[in-house]
Amino acid sequence: MMIWREKIKPYKLAIFILLGVAIGSIAGAVFGHKAAVVKPFGDIFLYMMCTIVIPIVLILITSAVASIADLRKLGKLLGLTIGIFIVLGLVASLIMLGGVSAFPPTKGVHIELPKEVEIQPTLFTMDKLVEVFFVPDFVDIFSKQHILPAIIFCMLLGVAMSMVGERAKPITDLLSRLSDVMLKLVEIIMWYAPIGIGAYFAYLVGNFGPSLLGSYARAMALYYPLAILYWIIVYSMIAWFIGGRKILCRWWKYIPLPAVTALGTCSSTATIPVNLDASKKIGVPKYIRNIILPIGAIMHMDGSCLSGILKIAFAFGLLAIPFTPSAMGMAIFIAILSGIVLSGVPMGGYVGEILIISLYGFPPEMLPLLIIIGTLVDPLATMINATGDTNAGMIVTRALEGREWYTKAVD
Repeated sequence: MMIWREKIKPYKLAIFILLGVAIGSIAGAVFGHKAAVVKPFGDIFLYMMCTIVIPIVLILITSAVASIADLRKLGKLLGLTIGIFIVLGLVASLIMLGGVSAFPPTKGVHIELPKEVEIQPTLFTMDKLVEVFFVPDFVDIFSKQHILPAIIFCMLLGVAMSMVGERAKPITDLLSRLSDVMLKLVEIIMWYAPIGIGAYFAYLVGNFGPSLLGSYARAMALYYPLAILYWIIVYSMIAWFIGGRKILCRWWKYIPLPAVTALGTCSSTATIPVNLDASKKIGVPKYIRNIILPIGAIMHMDGSCLSGILKIAFAFGLLAIPFTPSAMGMAIFIAILSGIVLSGVPMGGYVGEILIISLYGFPPEMLPLLIIIGTLVDPLATMINATGDTNAGMIVTRALEGREWYTKAVD
């Protein structure tokens, strides 16, 4: 019994959220429009999530960047690493984009939300892009409508703190402690999530009908097979191309433990220790794995890119908005960007969902719907994210150490 409890412990919150969804959905189906009386309880959760998003960005990202002790040692390695993360995120996004085009996750479902959604067709112009990434006044970055400028500011601030060195250590230590506090705050708020999201589903099902729930089954029927195929085929191809049969065999020999750990903890960060050991046994040198794996736990999210495209297509389908080529291009941009900035902690994808809503101008009522998708795909997405960090380390090693990198002694 104790062993069984330990195994399901990482999934406890997800189980409670899904239980809240089930209870709320049943209540909505039974009471119909009367279920709207519980909507304020859903609003509480929505407002709390929107309130903490900017402090989380300001503290966590600044702390993560500032913790890099010597920026001069990064050089080519860091640039190559980020490039690999972006390319792999692009591949994952394109694969899921093809999937949602061939198998629309909300086919036959149409729900009228309280207000209209206006897609900005000119978002790719230079003026619009500047407005997306930068703001004219410092206080503007404290608005959830300006998440990207806040991220850029925090990354630059973290780099500046790292360059100052020892004199900035008290600030770095303070940010590290604040990071722990913010993660604990998220944990506290998320324990209210089953009630908040359950209340929202009671309201949604009561007003829009139980047909809403059918779209989740279709979305999961698309995500899970496609994500598993991506993990097996794409990652195996990478191992084969950079090291042949020998590295492919090493990959499948040593990656199961990190994969199981990621599935069990739903946390890329918690997988770092076993990922470091697996990378060492595969042949990735210490100076590469010790940089890439911690950074990758925060910035490399192929599984999140897959789910990001699914969430956007899901929202477009529910709102009956044509998923045009322009909207698809923005979806790829958002999926890659949100995948790079998401933190590797359990249930840590909510910044990305708010980013989707902010940039597309979706109504805030869409947030709980996207959160449910994130909850349903979180274990498999985390496994892809975490094990992909090892693949990225192998690619960087091949680029820096040459074709015979795997024949050299492992430190």
